[in-house]
Amino acid sequence: MKTDTDVLIAGGGLNGPALALALAGAGLTVTVVDAQPARARADAAFDGRAYALAIASKRLLEAVGLWSGLADKVQPMTAVKASDGRPGEGPSPFFLDFQSAELEEGPVGYMLEDRHLYAAFLEAMQANPRITHIPATSVIAQEPLAAGIAVILSDGQTLTARLLVGADGRRSGVAERAGITRSGWGYGQTALVAAIAHERPHGGVAQQFFMPSGPLAILPLTGNRSSIVWSEADEAAKTIAALDDAAFLEVLRPRFGDFLGAISLCGPRFMYPLNLTLANAYTAPRIALIGDAAHGVHPIAGQGLNLGLRDVAALAEVLAEAKRRGEDIGAADVLERYQQWRRFDSTTLALGMDSVNRLFSNDNPLLRAGRDLGMGVVQAIPALRRGFMRQAAGLSAGPFGKLPRLLAGRPL
Repeated sequence: MKTDTDVLIAGGGLNGPALALALAGAGLTVTVVDAQPARARADAAFDGRAYALAIASKRLLEAVGLWSGLADKVQPMTAVKASDGRPGEGPSPFFLDFQSAELEEGPVGYMLEDRHLYAAFLEAMQANPRITHIPATSVIAQEPLAAGIAVILSDGQTLTARLLVGADGRRSGVAERAGITRSGWGYGQTALVAAIAHERPHGGVAQQFFMPSGPLAILPLTGNRSSIVWSEADEAAKTIAALDDAAFLEVLRPRFGDFLGAISLCGPRFMYPLNLTLANAYTAPRIALIGDAAHGVHPIAGQGLNLGLRDVAALAEVLAEAKRRGEDIGAADVLERYQQWRRFDSTTLALGMDSVNRLFSNDNPLLRAGRDLGMGVVQAIPALRRGFMRQAAGLSAGPFGKLPRLLAGRPL
């Protein structure tokens, strides 16, 4: 069967372009169908939205040729500190302190603004002759065929590919049309996201404060700025979001603390409901899911994008190897290799983050004592602490017993 492209990716956020670049580097032709206008995010002014990139994610960006153009825009994270507490009372004496020196891999991670990362992906896609980018367009229908899949776009085009990849978010149309069901639940929490300017330098330290109503992450950006992801109970979050900027800061200050001096807003505020949603399969005939289409998780550890890039690395390697062997890249047995590689790992991590959120998002004195003791034990045992750090950095091998090549910084 003659097809228009080897792989068609529905979704042009971040995971979709990352997969496109990886596959193009392996000699495949790729079409990325992006619902957003091409320059909408790339031309945006600073708005505070940013990602915590694990070491493995940084290596993937190196392998696909993006990191050198981003290196001067990132904020390295020198440490991650986590503590339990209540608003206005300060942290408990039990805490976790993950220092970059313990990993011997450089910084524990990197913060990078959304606008810079997306712009780099867009420029790289436009410069690659094997990638066709179709912006402001959506996939609205799909039909698996014996040797490929036919896809109808919102502009009326019909395209054929060997494989359709759903990178179209938590409400993935690709997954829904394929009959892939989902499991999950809401947290009764809403995330309030904003950028904060502060008087004192953060030193590259990321902070995670666990409070009864939900966690507050304070993530270092370049300069004396930080991005906050503040989880609150739904009704409280609605009330806080409705406040003007001055009143918003008054509610934030007892939670944020004064360790960085005076604080102020330096960008717009956002809010979004928090839930867990897991696809019950990562593949269907001629279809594979990556990123939030496969697993939408709580932002408690900043792992959402990192989990998606792990999917990208695994799927790209499976497809590249299948191509070299002369296999049909969209065949069921090829896609099953991807599902086996990623589904257990990502589901385990998602449920682990869910458990941590449930354990810490309450004020039960028995649970509070237990979790503080647990943090104290982890902090006191270097080998255990390093194990947690390597897992968060994406350096631990999955069920296949190896890291995908891209996550080790090696090209396909």
